[in-house]
Amino acid sequence: MFTKSTFTTIAAAPLLGAAVFAAPPVAAQTTLTAQNGTTIDVTPVAEFDEPWAMTFLPDGSMLVTEKAGTLVHVSADGSQKTPVSGVPAVAYGGQGGLGDVVLHPDFAENGLVYISFAEEGEGGQGAAVARGKLVRDGERPQLEDLSVIWRQQPKVSGQGHYSHRIAFGPDGMMFVTSGERQKKTPAQAMDTNLGKIVRLHDDGAVPSDNPFQGEGEIARQFWTMGNRNMLGIDFTADGQLWVHEMGPRGGDELNRIERGENYGWPVVSNGVNYDGSPIPDHDTRPEFNAPEVSWTPVIAPAGFVIYDGGMFPEWQGDGLIGGLRSQALVHVELDGDSAREIERFDMGNRIREVEEGPDGALWLLEDGAGGRLLKLTPQDAAG
Repeated sequence: MFTKSTFTTIAAAPLLGAAVFAAPPVAAQTTLTAQNGTTIDVTPVAEFDEPWAMTFLPDGSMLVTEKAGTLVHVSADGSQKTPVSGVPAVAYGGQGGLGDVVLHPDFAENGLVYISFAEEGEGGQGAAVARGKLVRDGERPQLEDLSVIWRQQPKVSGQGHYSHRIAFGPDGMMFVTSGERQKKTPAQAMDTNLGKIVRLHDDGAVPSDNPFQGEGEIARQFWTMGNRNMLGIDFTADGQLWVHEMGPRGGDELNRIERGENYGWPVVSNGVNYDGSPIPDHDTRPEFNAPEVSWTPVIAPAGFVIYDGGMFPEWQGDGLIGGLRSQALVHVELDGDSAREIERFDMGNRIREVEEGPDGALWLLEDGAGGRLLKLTPQDAAG
């Protein structure tokens, strides 16, 4: 198993016998300034083929997912990339493929890694979450004893709105965003887990204190319902869950998540349907939980972290959201039960993922072929 002792060496030394690739040259460091004058340095570190998510290991190295189905171990400085074996076949296409990667809260002791992915099955495709142990096979990293612990039900046609972001709460419970697969009405149905946030034990078992216990076996998974396509999830330091959600044409949302609440999709939205037909706004149906922030024009949010590091002390407790359509990093101030955008950085490319590094630097993944891994630091950090 990758134990505490191996964390200190894996990023520094080549993995003998493994397929180790040197990172290709990337563009030089640049400086970006937001509208309100905040200035950051952006340093490209490595490139990937359709990267989707990343997480940091205790030694500062990273695991990065590529949508077509590759999990990559990346050294802390980005100079070495090594494929991790043991990843299941994925249903690649459209928005489908290999998705999120997160560590168990006790990873340093148990070595457990969680991945999400789209899979084929009866009726079409659906998202799944699997967990396995990160180990060495000789000198090559692999996921061992990988098993699926949760699936979207049912599988349906199409290749959109899987969501499948994962986060662990302060209580050790696992939260998974389950998109409505572009089918709309399942988000309000109790017999499918599409269009929901689900809450599970770390082994996929359903907690007995989830809010919809009396609504059927599948509904026992639900923490919230009425959700659309959620590609960002994180907790504040005091345990409050926030999730952002893509709207249709307009109406992207950032929601403060409350146990047992219904967020209204597809009954209400602050956007309109893609064909231009109207959808009632949230303020017409007060029984549904309205977003704390919504965006029209859309930002197309993807990736999300609530910052608690020391490198950007003025950002502590704030949310940082990647933008696909907006090609931006969007900075949102979170204040109790309210939120507001306070600045954004024009990144010049679609941003798929946002993570905080061990030293407090902010890390981004660009979307698509040749998507770069970017390290963001304050402009004067080197000095």
